[in-house]
Amino acid sequence: MNLIRLFLCALTVSAFTLHAADTPPPVAPVIVDGFTYVKTLGGISEYTLNANGLQVLVLPEHSAPVATFMVTYRVGSRNEVTGTTGATHLLEHLMFKGTPNFNREKGNSVDQLLERVGAQYNATTWLDRTNYYANLGKDHLEAYIAIESDRMRNLWLRESDRRPEMTVVRNEFEIGENNPIQALDKEINAAAFVAHPYHHSTIGWRSDIENVSIEKLKEFYDTFYWPDNATVTIIGDIQPANALALVKEYYGAIPKSPEPIPQLYTEEPAQSGPRRVVVKRAGQLGVVGIAYKTPAARHPDMPALQVLGTILTSGKNSRLYRALTDKNLTTSASADVGFFHDPSLTTIYASLAPGASHEEVEKITLAELDRVKKDGVSDIEVASAISQLIASSAYARDGAFAVASTLNEYISSGDWTLYTTLDDAIKQVTPDDVKRVANTYLGEDHSTTGWFVPIRTPEATE
Repeated sequence: MNLIRLFLCALTVSAFTLHAADTPPPVAPVIVDGFTYVKTLGGISEYTLNANGLQVLVLPEHSAPVATFMVTYRVGSRNEVTGTTGATHLLEHLMFKGTPNFNREKGNSVDQLLERVGAQYNATTWLDRTNYYANLGKDHLEAYIAIESDRMRNLWLRESDRRPEMTVVRNEFEIGENNPIQALDKEINAAAFVAHPYHHSTIGWRSDIENVSIEKLKEFYDTFYWPDNATVTIIGDIQPANALALVKEYYGAIPKSPEPIPQLYTEEPAQSGPRRVVVKRAGQLGVVGIAYKTPAARHPDMPALQVLGTILTSGKNSRLYRALTDKNLTTSASADVGFFHDPSLTTIYASLAPGASHEEVEKITLAELDRVKKDGVSDIEVASAISQLIASSAYARDGAFAVASTLNEYISSGDWTLYTTLDDAIKQVTPDDVKRVANTYLGEDHSTTGWFVPIRTPEATE
C-alpha cells in the first residue's frame, strides 16, 4: 500500500490509448434497473445506484480479456485532524485484514484470491482520496467485487492487527524522513498551510501513527466508508449491463450513510507575506524548494499552470535546466503543479550540484520566474510544453488499468469529467495565458521557500 505524489501508470504504448482527441462516437446509454443514468463523456458512462447513492463509472474496452475494478473513497488526509493524522493511510492497511466472510483463515481473503489468479492489485492513500483496485482476468471480476463490497462495511478492526501494521506505516514514515525532497516538502506544506489540513502530510505525524487507537480508526471507518461517499470504476473487457448487474447484486444491499458525510469547510486564510523553512539533516546535497499558492484542480487556470510548470522544468530546453542544470549548479529541477480538490501549491524543486550554494540557486530561480512574469514566454515554448503534456497524458491512459489509475485522480479532484476535457483545455493555452498565471500566482507574498541543508556526518561522508 504505497503513498505516491502522482499516481500514474507508465506503460508501453499499445492499441488502447484513449484521450479527449480520440473521443469515441456517441452510443446509446445502457439502461439497467436500479440505476439512474447520468451522462456519457469520452466513452465513460456514469450511473448512480439508486439504493444508496453509489457512483459508478463504466468503460468497455475489449482489446484484452482483462478488467480493472477500482473503488475510490472520497476521504484522505484532508479529512484528518490533530491526533488522527495518518489515520486514513493506516486504515487502508487494515482493510486487507479480512471480514467474517472473507479472511485468511478461510483461505478466501482478498490477497489470497488476487494472488491465486495472478491479479495486479494494491491500494493508495492521498490528500483527497483512498482507493482500492485490482487488474485481473475478466472471469474473476465477480469474486473480487464480492470481497471489495463486503469490506466496505464488514471489516475486522482489531488491535492485534493495528499494532504490526503501525510498525509498517512507521517504517514508511522513516523512509520519507530520509528523502531530502520528501522531508523538505513536508516542512514547506506545514508552513504554507496554517488552517487547512493540507498542512499535514498523508503519512501523518509519527506520534499519531504510533498512538492512534483502534477505536479512533473504527470511528473513521464508520464515518467515511459508505457507498454514498465512493465511486466504483469498471474498465475493460466487460458488458456494461452485466457489470452494473454485479454492482447492484453486491453493493445494492449496503445502506447509505446513516448520517451526512462530513464536509470540510475550512478555508486557508490569505497569506500576507513570504514564509521560509530550513531542514537540517544528514545528507549529501542540498535542495531548494519554492512553493506558491495555486487554485484547485477544477479552476480554469489549471491548464495554463501546467504549461508553465513544463516550460520551467521539463526537458533540456526548459528555463531552469538551461539556467541551473546546464551550468552545473543543480542535478535536476522539477515543478510539481498541485492538482487537488482544494487550492494547494505549485512547488519548484532544485537539487543542488556539489559546490553549489542555496543562495545562488534560489536567486537564479527567482530571476527566471521574474523573466517569465515580465517578458512572457514564446509560442515555441508553449507549443512544445503542450506537446509534452498531451504525450504524457496519452502514456498515462494506455490500457484499462492505466485509465482507471488516472481517472482516480480526477474523481478525487471533484469532477471526473476533467479526464475527458483537460487535454483540450491544455491545447488552448496561449503565451498570454502563461504570462498571466505567472503574474497572478507566483508572487512573493504567496510563497513559502524551503532549504534542505545537509549535515555531513562521518557515515554520510563514507
